[in-house]
Amino acid sequence: MTTWLIEAGIGEERAILVEQGEILAARILWDDPWRAGAVAEARLVSRIPGTRRAVVRLPDGTEALGEGFDPALTEGRPVTVRVTRSAIAERGRTKLPQVRPAAGEAPKPAPSLLEELAAGAYPVRDVPVHGRAFAEAGWDDLVAEALTGEVAFAGGNLVVSPTPAMTLIDIDGPPPLPALALAAVPAIAAALLRFDIGGSVGIDFPSLAEKAQRRAVDEALAAALEAAGWQGERTGMNGFGFVQLISRLERPSLVARFARAPAAAAARRLLRQAERVTEPGTLLLTAHPAVRRAMLPEWETELARRTGRRLQWHEDAALAPAATFAQAVAA
Repeated sequence: MTTWLIEAGIGEERAILVEQGEILAARILWDDPWRAGAVAEARLVSRIPGTRRAVVRLPDGTEALGEGFDPALTEGRPVTVRVTRSAIAERGRTKLPQVRPAAGEAPKPAPSLLEELAAGAYPVRDVPVHGRAFAEAGWDDLVAEALTGEVAFAGGNLVVSPTPAMTLIDIDGPPPLPALALAAVPAIAAALLRFDIGGSVGIDFPSLAEKAQRRAVDEALAAALEAAGWQGERTGMNGFGFVQLISRLERPSLVARFARAPAAAAARRLLRQAERVTEPGTLLLTAHPAVRRAMLPEWETELARRTGRRLQWHEDAALAPAATFAQAVAA
């Protein structure tokens, strides 16, 4: 049976949609203060002249960009809003959360990951972090792919890169190019759901000279996206091999999160590794100094509480941030 599995990690909730032991889709929830679905009483800060767009201030002082506001609504007025997209960190800046008017709705927090997934078509089951369900489904491989942005398929590789404008997917591999493009299609459809990629996506296929070849790729891509349950719009392949997909964007993808906050992602990964240590003794956490700096004190406290162990750190600047390790050592 196709089922969502949820792990309640420290600093991170994670979910995978599993069918016959394989991960079809994944979600990660960090401590985002304003996520899609939250409703709040805000205050209009400024209008964007000539539009129905405005900047509002949420109750904790966070500013958000809104659409669909009555032009008669003046600056400084209270307004109830619904968050439609959480903030998205980019290199050197952060895109503000997005909101829309929600007149008549009562303030409420965003749904939990469990509530969000339970409203869908598949059953949801909580599993313990120290269990084997995620590992057996291939969670570690999925994280490795998301950290590098590289996905291997028979005949080539995808390189997934988040940019301020869109997520780009490049296809690398040897000729013949028509066969390479067709072989990449199932991997692309799978990556969109496995990495939780939304918004604007640009796919750089190999340039195909003949219209019939481009049409064959378009048809294969349409069928693969439909089979995967992807919902959105797409363009046909142009003469340079480029295809654009557009779907709803509510949160950062796994690739975007890991690329924009690698130390924070590594810290959360280390916490998961530490919770899964079964041997007795003090927990020794080995990581790059940047990962230690990203580790919040309350996360360490919660790790000690969950495991009933003392914690010890070993910082190694020669390690890559993603190369974390947890083990038990004699006290």
